[in-house]
Amino acid sequence: MAKNILVIPGDGIGPEIVSQAVRVIDALSSSGGLDVSLEYADLGGEAYDRTGHPLPDSTLSMAKSCDAILFGAAGGPKWDVLPRALRPETALLRLRRELDLFANLRPAILFPALASSSSLKSEIVAGLDIMIIRELTGGIYFGEPRGVETLDSGRRRGFNTLVYYDDEISRIAHVAFKIARQRASRVCSIDKANVLETTEFWREVVTEVGGGYPDVELSHMLVDNAAMQLVRNPKQFDVIVTTNMFGDILSDISAMLTGSIGMLPSASLDSNQKGLYEPVHGTAPDIAGQDMANPLATILSLAMLLRYTFLEDGLADMVEQAVERVIERGLRTPDIYFEGAEKVGTKRMGDEVLNELQQLLN
Repeated sequence: MAKNILVIPGDGIGPEIVSQAVRVIDALSSSGGLDVSLEYADLGGEAYDRTGHPLPDSTLSMAKSCDAILFGAAGGPKWDVLPRALRPETALLRLRRELDLFANLRPAILFPALASSSSLKSEIVAGLDIMIIRELTGGIYFGEPRGVETLDSGRRRGFNTLVYYDDEISRIAHVAFKIARQRASRVCSIDKANVLETTEFWREVVTEVGGGYPDVELSHMLVDNAAMQLVRNPKQFDVIVTTNMFGDILSDISAMLTGSIGMLPSASLDSNQKGLYEPVHGTAPDIAGQDMANPLATILSLAMLLRYTFLEDGLADMVEQAVERVIERGLRTPDIYFEGAEKVGTKRMGDEVLNELQQLLN
């Protein structure tokens, strides 16, 4: 029975990069035995312009019934003036919460040919392979109460609430330990236990869960030290598990380790491995429509979709190998370009990945 992928191009460069990943899906369907059907839906600023809401009911319904979601990006300065409840980014947060996509997987892998593109010395980042696992539906981004108010004294204040329940922490910890077992069997839990009671509690629960995985080494690190260590000695890490906000920040730091945020895929999974797959980067409205965007993070997100939701490890491996071959040949979109390489646009990069993939499929 065919599996169903909901394709949501989104805003900015989203339609350009997603279209290249869809071409990969078509190739896998015609030559790789992948049995899928595609549906399309709107989310974000463009959805607001068409329907008056950034997350239309029809999109939410389709998202709940599909097997996996391939998403581009949402947002842009055009919609920053909207009330927060109607902003594109809020729609994405709601979608994650409605689908209970609590586990955000953000690999930071440096392709050997891109070592010189990193902002760090090549000897520090060569061979880098980190998996950052971010709790995605709890913490300060969702905690209540929240808001801005004017006090009787006339002073104004803004407030957000950092809150975690034990089951929210334990389930993301289980994901981290299970993934670590497939890698180097090391988990580093990141918190701010010396200042925040909530993350002291986080450390306690992660330690309890870790007792059930005696084959996995567990360590703890404060988030400020972790940020420093990521740029000092990133290869000390294997699997990092952390809170929603800390994971948001640390995964963006890891982007610079790999040469470009345009190279980083992500997966957001529920307890049944259903997922929303998207590149880590944003909508980049300044280059939208100019054939300049890097589609590789989106194509690599598709590889994660194949691996984690469809359990098609062989096809996922081939997609990743096709991307690596193109990089090794010296083709570069502007974000990863350096003198002496061959600069290409979005569609040409997609063409080259497809060419390499067809050779692997034949």
